[in-house]
Amino acid sequence: MFQDITLEELRALQEKKQMTVIDVRAPSEYRDSTLPHCINIPFFDDQERAEIGTLYKQTSVQAAKDRGLEIISAKLPTFIKKFATIQGDKVVFCWRGGMRSRTTATVLSLMDIHTYRLVGGYKAYRTWVLEELEKHNFKPKSYVIHGNTGTGKTNLLHRLKAQGYPVLDLEGMAGHRGSIFGQIGLHANNQKTFDSLLLEDLITLGPSPYVLFEAESKRIGKIVMPPFMAQQKETGTQIWIDMPLQSRVQQILADYKPEQFKEEYIAAFRNIKSQIHIPVAVEIERNLQADLFGEAVALLLEYYYDPKYEHSTNQYEDIEKIVFSVNNVDEAEAAVISYLNSLT
Repeated sequence: MFQDITLEELRALQEKKQMTVIDVRAPSEYRDSTLPHCINIPFFDDQERAEIGTLYKQTSVQAAKDRGLEIISAKLPTFIKKFATIQGDKVVFCWRGGMRSRTTATVLSLMDIHTYRLVGGYKAYRTWVLEELEKHNFKPKSYVIHGNTGTGKTNLLHRLKAQGYPVLDLEGMAGHRGSIFGQIGLHANNQKTFDSLLLEDLITLGPSPYVLFEAESKRIGKIVMPPFMAQQKETGTQIWIDMPLQSRVQQILADYKPEQFKEEYIAAFRNIKSQIHIPVAVEIERNLQADLFGEAVALLLEYYYDPKYEHSTNQYEDIEKIVFSVNNVDEAEAAVISYLNSLT
């Protein structure tokens, strides 16, 4: 028989050995949000799930069960084979530990494929995430990276993380660069996925003496930051990256690749066009249309992003800042590493 385990038991097992966690919900449910590092072997696809849901609501519970049995019976050999190819321990879950995960675990047990089933399913996991974030006690010292748009703050953090420095990549978790153009070319995550990724990183970085992250607003795209992160931003050590305008233009062109998403950038620009002095706004749009992206970016920085950033950072005027005046991200990386190493 399969074995039911709680989320706490699952996490304890994962610390001791490799566990393959399998989401048996429909693909759309899996894409919406799931447990970290799990795979999807759906019990029903989206169309089948919708059909059964309609029967459940409009006909009867028994009719829905009968149709579900008919659907899964036809594809059972293929379904089981997918699990059989997975080496090691397996854990299955569905929305709330109900029929889909129970049936999956039962059938696999009949085929001598030992499986754990997560009690409460994804719903229990989501509840745990919210509770943990609500009571989270942020212990590492915070180093908060500031800088005008285009100073390569995200790139800098990625480099530091690759070298083993403790980093929270908040924009990466959100799938959004935090500007009006921030979602273009990226897959934006929802709040549930962001919360999950944030908590996992907080747990991983818990023993670290400090952590670095970018100075984000309370929202990154549609994502809302938890209050304790806003507090850490305010009370942490403020590191300022100062970089010349043309260097920032080149960094933005490298990061955002406007030549690949021209129409999306023009459409996004029109959402803020009314906030820019009319002659300048007209020139920016003309440059975008003519593929003069460098000229457009320079004007956007001078007349839109830099004034907005200056206004948003006025609150830090009386706070001690560590300022690194650099020409590019390479120099910023070297400066921050030198500073961090001087602390030990």
